[in-house]
Amino acid sequence: MLSAVEAILDPAALTLSLWLVSVSIEGELLPPYLILAVIVFSITFPGTSRLQSSIMEVIVDVFYSWFWVVLLLFFLGFATGYIAEFSSQTLITWLWVAPLSQVGVHLALRTAAPYLLMLQGPPQRAIIVGMNEQGVALASRIQQTRYSKIELSGYFDDRNPSRLYETEHGQLLGRLRELPYFVKENRIQYIYLSLPMASQPRILHVLDELKDTTASIYFVPDMFITDLIQGRSGTVCGTPVISVCESPFTGSNGLIKRVSDIVLSLLILALISPLLLLIAATIKLDSRGPIIFKQRRYGLDGEEIVVYKFRSMRVCEDGDTIRQAQKDDSRVTRFGAFLRRNSLDELPQFVNVLQGRMSIVGPRPHAVAHNEIYRNLIKGYMIRHKVKPGITGWAQVNGYRGETRTLDKMQARIDHDLDYLRNWSLRLDLHIILKTVLIVLRDRAAY
Repeated sequence: MLSAVEAILDPAALTLSLWLVSVSIEGELLPPYLILAVIVFSITFPGTSRLQSSIMEVIVDVFYSWFWVVLLLFFLGFATGYIAEFSSQTLITWLWVAPLSQVGVHLALRTAAPYLLMLQGPPQRAIIVGMNEQGVALASRIQQTRYSKIELSGYFDDRNPSRLYETEHGQLLGRLRELPYFVKENRIQYIYLSLPMASQPRILHVLDELKDTTASIYFVPDMFITDLIQGRSGTVCGTPVISVCESPFTGSNGLIKRVSDIVLSLLILALISPLLLLIAATIKLDSRGPIIFKQRRYGLDGEEIVVYKFRSMRVCEDGDTIRQAQKDDSRVTRFGAFLRRNSLDELPQFVNVLQGRMSIVGPRPHAVAHNEIYRNLIKGYMIRHKVKPGITGWAQVNGYRGETRTLDKMQARIDHDLDYLRNWSLRLDLHIILKTVLIVLRDRAAY
């Protein structure tokens, strides 16, 4: 019930606020506002779940989301000329009333949530079979989830108490042979099997014993505590599988990512073309050598690609050993230092994006020589190549731009790259692009 309410909450708040503002100012609900309401509802449905977020997170998220919705609506309005059909007073009023109404309904839902849960009946009792690491982790998540109807009764496990994980969430209720009787006597609705995959005979025996109950049974595989990258369920030739490490750009996500890359790259290249010509001429006058520096990098799936940059050094290194640029590096030209400090040397990579070798946002590509070093030193290093490398990335906007002097700094960069893979969304890409522009204007970490 809560999920259904949350799905309709944001679209309903935006639509109703538009109608109320329109009626109060125009005196009636005119057809253009009905059409706009349909567009807004389509864009924002289903709404975002925010019950688990803090109030401050709700406010920030609502205004952030509303900013992009308004940007899109005004773009469509000006592009089609349809914005002339609306009263400026009505639109301006709605711009601030709409997000306030969203925040208001979300706060109201928090007050009403306990009562909505009561309407759904008493809590659903659950037990976990296997007092191990993933079982305890599942229990912790159940207990920490606000407005959950699951009430954890405890654990069943056959192992010696000294081998069981200590936890504050529930207690050991008995051994596996006692499980069916306990389930029937205590009306347990949910059973989570957290036994190791290697214990197949035990699992089959437990399932057989539970056939005489009406409890819903779920299997919590060992990978529950694994660091999943885009973990999702699926089938292979009819066999159910759970992905452990997968690219976020599959299916429609891949199409969205590619279209956004092409549109934004063409727009940016059109805007900066005079700057590109000016930089090219200055490089030619500043020092001898080519204007464009080509370097081999690892791209999607670890395949080698050629990446373009404006030449900023007197040398064009692309061998088995490459020294990262350092502060006051003698190899950097006078104009090259300016380019690197302001990240202008990366601009030709928008051509790489159009070629399909790179994306605007993604893990920054390292030289092949550096990759061969770090893939042996950092666990999971090559997972970053499940996606195309980017001109900017999540690591760069979080302070890991420029030279990485120590292994722990490179480790932090890789951690951010993998975090990007886990949590990708088009909104995150737009956030990174905006933050990159702000950082480049004031940051001097790159040299």
